[in-house]
Amino acid sequence: MVTASPWWAPDVHADRRPFLLARGRIGAALRGYFARQDFVEVETGILQVSPGNEAHLHAFATELVTPAAERAPLYLHTSPEFAAKKLLAAGERRIFEFARVFRNRERGALHHPEFTLLEWYRAGEPYTAVMDDCAALLALAAETAGTRQFAFRGRSADPFAPPERLAVAEAFARFAGMDLLATVRAEPDRAALLAQARAAGVRCADDDSWSDVVSRVLVERIEPNLGIGRATILDEYPVVEAALARTKPSDPRVAERFELYVCGVELANAFGELTDAAEQRRRLEAEMAKKERLYGERYPIDEDFLAALAHMPPASGSALGFDRLVMLATGASRIEQVIWTPLAPPA
Repeated sequence: MVTASPWWAPDVHADRRPFLLARGRIGAALRGYFARQDFVEVETGILQVSPGNEAHLHAFATELVTPAAERAPLYLHTSPEFAAKKLLAAGERRIFEFARVFRNRERGALHHPEFTLLEWYRAGEPYTAVMDDCAALLALAAETAGTRQFAFRGRSADPFAPPERLAVAEAFARFAGMDLLATVRAEPDRAALLAQARAAGVRCADDDSWSDVVSRVLVERIEPNLGIGRATILDEYPVVEAALARTKPSDPRVAERFELYVCGVELANAFGELTDAAEQRRRLEAEMAKKERLYGERYPIDEDFLAALAHMPPASGSALGFDRLVMLATGASRIEQVIWTPLAPPA
């Protein structure tokens, strides 16, 4: 059995170093972009009482021990979102952060347990402004890296071309021949969606929930077709799939949520932010009920976040995978190539 050399081996580091230097240049260029628009760079705390409340995200748990030996559970955050929104409630208007975040049960070419999210918020501005940011950041990263094309696993995209804007329902119709919104009701019609998915040839389990079926169709039929030739903004997710986003005024079935895809890679997740504290509590509790059903665990709800939300102005924000952006801009094939000190796999 051949054992891979560690990342600190001089020959391995020499191969990775061009990617790492490009990472620094891209980070500096993106900081300049935000500085020119009067954003403030912030640093939110990594230790939180709640790591986030998305059903399928898994956190690292730890414990606070006081000098009096009192103990309290804490978590490494999976996103700086809750803390950033508290800063908006405090009065900040435009903020961004290169946040080190931590997610368990994730490892692969595009996943690392510790990674960097570029997260930014615009108070009092529509989420279409964040779409414009995403397009500008793609072009700036490409320009800084000296490339005219992003590529990953045989797929390519022009980072300077205006992104395609595609509604989730339209993507289901185009790539799977399914009518998603016909199944979106106060209680989503699981049976109807399951029947449509199976008719389209998507393998589903008998006990799949409505959301499970949506996820299977997205992964199998839709995501591989996104961001080819140019970036795709996949917009208007059903409300049940957008726990932190506000409902779209023109259609209460969908939310102001979009994801940015390039070369089939999910690069960013963005919202017109929900500021109704009572509705946010209901959605977070629903997410944790789902998590307990699927994984046998749940995370606390950050009561301080909900209290702040009642004072938060209307805002829009995005979380962009910075490591993935560097990969696409430099042609790296694995995320470890663009992280200075990647975690060694278990022995």
